[in-house]
Amino acid sequence: MHSPMDFSGRTVLVTGGGKGVGRGISERFLAAGAEVAICGRNPPDSLPAAGGREAFFVACDVRRYEQLEALVDAVVERFGHLNVLVNNAGGAPHAEAATVSPRFHESIIALNLTSALHAAQLANRVMQQQEDGGSIINIASVSTLRPSPGTAAYGAAKAGLVNLGHSLAVEWGPKVRINAIIAGLVETEQSHLHYGDAEGVAAVGRTIPLGRMAVPEDIGDACLFLASPMASYISGTSIAVHGGGEKPAFLQAANAGTGA
Repeated sequence: MHSPMDFSGRTVLVTGGGKGVGRGISERFLAAGAEVAICGRNPPDSLPAAGGREAFFVACDVRRYEQLEALVDAVVERFGHLNVLVNNAGGAPHAEAATVSPRFHESIIALNLTSALHAAQLANRVMQQQEDGGSIINIASVSTLRPSPGTAAYGAAKAGLVNLGHSLAVEWGPKVRINAIIAGLVETEQSHLHYGDAEGVAAVGRTIPLGRMAVPEDIGDACLFLASPMASYISGTSIAVHGGGEKPAFLQAANAGTGA
């Protein structure tokens, strides 16, 4: 019996798929039998691999439309079709919104929102011509659900990404499904830049109801589900993959019932 999680014969494009969360997504699809294409401004030190196969890399700055166009063309030329697009590329350094330049804000929004819109538009052109359409998954963030101090433009862009999916699902259905994953705190090779050493990462993990930060493969598993036939009636929505969320700060500050 054919498994709904068997992606043999399917082609998946993961932007920013060579490291961090994107690498975990790429490796999950490879392990499920898919042909996987990834992009980045520079090739990773090693290509994502699983199931005896490696990802196909194309150099691309996703903020440049003409490079995205060449990326999608290269994927279709190599594999003949495009079944799944995962808009994963994104991120932002810490910066105070009051003092950074307009150019900085524009760059962050271009990376985290505009590029995903352009990639989705290009993928949709291909998917609409395919008998079985396609699936587009946007990787958002818990910054869409709560304040994002220090990364205000990033949080706003990710919130826009979720809303974008709601609209595109209406415009592009029934051939193409669009959904978002609201990713929580994820432990990657760059976690030390945000949380410190292993002790710091563990301490952050203890603040999450499930007792740990996510790993990239957790986000990859959610992508597999959303791209699979098991989610064939799911479109225009988002799934939070955040381990139960974050405990409200007031719970530590309050003293009700403590006798204080």
